[in-house]
Order: sequence, then structure tokens, then C-alpha cells
Amino acid sequence: HEHHVDPKGSVSQSSEYLLSVSSKVCYNYIYYTQRADIWQMIFEKEVRGRDMAKKATRKTKSKIVSAAWKLFYDQGYENTTIEEIIAESGTSKGSFYHYFEGKDALLGSLSYMFDEKYEELSENLTADMDSYEILLYLNRELFLMIENTVDFDLLCRLFATQLTTKGEKHLLDHNRVYYKLLRKIIVEGQQKGELTEQMTPSEMVKYYALCERGMMYDWCLSNGEYSLCEYAKSFMPFFLGKIRKSV
Repeated sequence: HEHHVDPKGSVSQSSEYLLSVSSKVCYNYIYYTQRADIWQMIFEKEVRGRDMAKKATRKTKSKIVSAAWKLFYDQGYENTTIEEIIAESGTSKGSFYHYFEGKDALLGSLSYMFDEKYEELSENLTADMDSYEILLYLNRELFLMIENTVDFDLLCRLFATQLTTKGEKHLLDHNRVYYKLLRKIIVEGQQKGELTEQMTPSEMVKYYALCERGMMYDWCLSNGEYSLCEYAKSFMPFFLGKIRKSV
């Protein structure tokens, strides 16, 4: 007997088979895509959680540092207690000792407060600002903060300890916001043709930092007998003129 194959039946079976395979492929695609999306959501949630924790940590430390230096300025270092710092900052004793071993440890936090000031100032910077003017602006605002909110004797003590310490020198830590921001401004200044290319960004960052530290050291050595801001207003344009590109 001869077997006759129904062409329509063959096509029908093939269609069913292809439909079945396609369905499985679609199912697997949707299943694994959804799983990937879920894992991505979990990952993003964890990242956000870590970022929030970091911000909360920085906020707590910032409150303690700001409160401490305010009290040091208002009533003197010796007359300020840890209990007063905790009360002024609105934090807890546990939080204080989590970040600082004691009151003396706060002396090294001045550079942290400086960095916070730079972060605040960086929000005011725009792409159309001249890099030379930005550097003058940062210096002016920092020195204004120092004169108005930092206890003079403590500033002197900070520089003295940085000269004699064998441990970490906070003022020279290139991981600070201070150095990162300066480098960013200088690199962009060179790209825009505003700053000289005769020096590398690293050399100019060091030059700027030396100028600032030199003026602060001299101010301390002179017992603050002159205005740091007025002094900088005269000398910083002269110093920074050396890295400004000639027109």
C-alpha cells in the first residue's frame, strides 16, 4: 500500500511545532529577563542603601566637627567639654567616640571642615567661569571662613602638630576634596586655554597649595596681626599670575 502524506497536515504539524518552540523561547526570554530586572533592582537598592548610609555617616561626623569648632571659637578650646560638643551637634556620646577618641582628636578635623567648605563652594561654580577667577574665589572664601569661624590659637596648634607629627599629615593628604577639586579646576583651565601649559596640573596644584599654606603659616607666626583676607587679596593674584596663560 502506498502512503499518502497530506500536505496540509504536514504544514499544520510544522506550524504547531514552531509555535511550541517559539512559545518556549518567549517564555524563557521573559522569565530570565524578569529575573535580570529583579536582580538589577536589588543591586540598585543596595547601592542606594550604601550611598544613604555614607551620607548619614558624613552628616553625623560633619555635625560633630562643625559644633566643636563653633564652640572652640566662641568659648575657647580649654573651656569646651565633649558633653557640650555632643549637645551642640545634636548627636550622641556613642557617635562622638565612634569618630573621635577624645577632644584632642578634633584638632586634626580642621582639614575636614575645610573640605566641607570647598564642597559647598564647588556648587557655586559654573562652566563659563574663568579658572583663574575660580581659584581666587576659593581662596578668598576659605580665608574669610578661617578669620571668622576658626579659633586662631587652634589653627596655630594644628600647623604646629602637622610639623612635628610622625603620623598622618592631614593637610598633605591628596585624597582630600581640596586637592581633587583643585586638580579638576586646573585641568579644565588648561583645556580652555586659561592656564599655562608650561607646568603640569600636579605642579600647579602643589604651587597653589604652597601659596595658601605659606600665607596661613605666616599669619600664625605673626600672631594674626594683619587680616589674612586682605593679605591674600594683594598676594594671591600675584602668585596665581604665574600660572595664568598670557593672552
